[in-house]
Amino acid sequence: MSRVDPKLFQLMADRVQDYAIFLLDPRGNIMSWNPGAERIKQYRAEEIVGKHFSIFYTPPDIERDWPRQELERATLEGRFEDEGWRVRKDGSRFWANVVITALRDEGGKLLAFSKITRDLTERRRHEEELRQSEERFRLLVEGVQDYAIYMLSPEGLITSWNLGASRITGYEAEDIIGKHFSRFFAAADVDAGKPWAELAIAREAGRFEDEGWRLRKDGSRFWARVVVTPLHDREGRLRGFAKVTQDLSTRRHAEALEVAARRVNEFIAILAHELRNPLAPIRNAARLLADTAPGDPDFEPLRLAIERQSAQLSRIVDDLLDIGRITRGTLEIRRSRTDLREVVARAVEATQPLMHEARQELQVRVPDREVPIDGDALRLAQALTNVLNNAARYSDPGGRVTVTVSADSSAEPGEALVTVSDTGRGIDAELLGDIFGMFVQGRDAMSRAGGGLGVGLALARGIVELHHGTLEARSEGRGKGSEFVLRLPMAAAAREQRPAAPAPLDEQTLAAERRRVLVVDDNTDAAAMLGALLRALGQDVHIVNSGEEALAIVQGLRPHIVLLDIGMPGMNGLEVARRLRARTLSPQPLVVAVTGWGQPEDAARSRAAGFDVHLVKPVEESALRRVLSRSLH
Repeated sequence: MSRVDPKLFQLMADRVQDYAIFLLDPRGNIMSWNPGAERIKQYRAEEIVGKHFSIFYTPPDIERDWPRQELERATLEGRFEDEGWRVRKDGSRFWANVVITALRDEGGKLLAFSKITRDLTERRRHEEELRQSEERFRLLVEGVQDYAIYMLSPEGLITSWNLGASRITGYEAEDIIGKHFSRFFAAADVDAGKPWAELAIAREAGRFEDEGWRLRKDGSRFWARVVVTPLHDREGRLRGFAKVTQDLSTRRHAEALEVAARRVNEFIAILAHELRNPLAPIRNAARLLADTAPGDPDFEPLRLAIERQSAQLSRIVDDLLDIGRITRGTLEIRRSRTDLREVVARAVEATQPLMHEARQELQVRVPDREVPIDGDALRLAQALTNVLNNAARYSDPGGRVTVTVSADSSAEPGEALVTVSDTGRGIDAELLGDIFGMFVQGRDAMSRAGGGLGVGLALARGIVELHHGTLEARSEGRGKGSEFVLRLPMAAAAREQRPAAPAPLDEQTLAAERRRVLVVDDNTDAAAMLGALLRALGQDVHIVNSGEEALAIVQGLRPHIVLLDIGMPGMNGLEVARRLRARTLSPQPLVVAVTGWGQPEDAARSRAAGFDVHLVKPVEESALRRVLSRSLH
């Protein structure tokens, strides 16, 4: 290899502008200086040659004797490289990359040091700006309290955690970092693979956004809006995911309240409509009866109209009371072995007038053999009637409703099914999941005659679930009809039968055992009508309109039965009952509450006050017969 002219090396050093290249003697004094050194450090050669190179160091570095340590390291190791602040002639600092190399002769004697310095101030400035930007972003993310912002590995493991994430989920960073983010999902969502589906969609589509329920550390739920974004490096490799979660529980609660308020307002409007429907014919029939003698051909139709419409009013009130009982868990179910076919027959009988009026076809398909269930036949018939009424209301005139009963004995203990399908208007997709909610009706509810209160299906499902069954709705959409499937567990092969109820007393028996009955009610019309019904049953009736009047005559009247309203002005029925029980009367009367207060707690209060029986208005004739029968035994 040919030797390079030393002058060429000198020429190279003299031409380099981007690097300070100079020599130091073994003690650190400057021996040479190139134009790059002059440009970077501002000293001319005549100003700096012969000076110690520590002149370029900051006071803290000089104080810690760093220049000497650099030379020692270069002497021992042959080379030393460092980055740090250095000082120019004007006192300004610059960020330098320095390489010091020990120069020795062939015998190993240290001759000098070469020092190459590069000004990296601009790079350092950019790095510092980037670091500060990252720090500001880190502080921003960590300080955000309204959003959970965290990073996931490509596999879904949590790699960072901010203050908002701790506040929203209840997990601290040390609890959660390194764990899989699927722990924020309900078990059903995990089983369905939802967490992994989120990452897959984000990876393929570049973003995933959703709203749904998530879990906190304590197991409570919150409604979350989540955004998942994949993070790739410059080569396009997936490095992980950024996930932002917002707790929208308050907003969802407000929206739910708004929906509930709207539904309640709609319900009140519908309730007024449903109450006015039967009230109108009742009022009109009552007006016409004033001019119609009992033997007149128009008398019986008017009487029947009042009977039908008052029964409709009773059903409306009963539905409202029953849905309240289901909500509080106080609805009573009286179980006995029952043939499901008989339940269906009762419901069909109750619904046929509505379908006949709408000219709708009703098809019933039942098996030849008994379908035994263990349940309350009256309540189940009530539930099925509500489902059938719903099918009729949402079907156009001339439509068809089909009821199918089947039994599946392959499972243990077996399952009985009732399917109600119709050719009606179907169920909107957005309503399908809410159709069993309180006060939920279709979009055209106000335009349908006899639209109902929107509680029938909620009541039906509640009754079915109390029998450990299910009720679900299906529909392919608007205009394609709907199908309701009721499933109930079948009864065991043998079951003890409930004893038959005693037969009601007939008219002759009641008349032969004429009783003195005291009716107490501040509503004069209600008292008069109840008294008239009792007289028709052959009873000796006395009517007063206040508690004080009742107490004034009871000692002389000596009634066998007292029918007593509770909600009266002045002295209420509870106080009257307590005072009656405090007296020594012979015979001791049967005290019966006849009231509009029909909740279980109302019945309990009446018992505590001394009532023997609690009847809810309007009182049916059959209920009065049972009271009269009880007074005879």
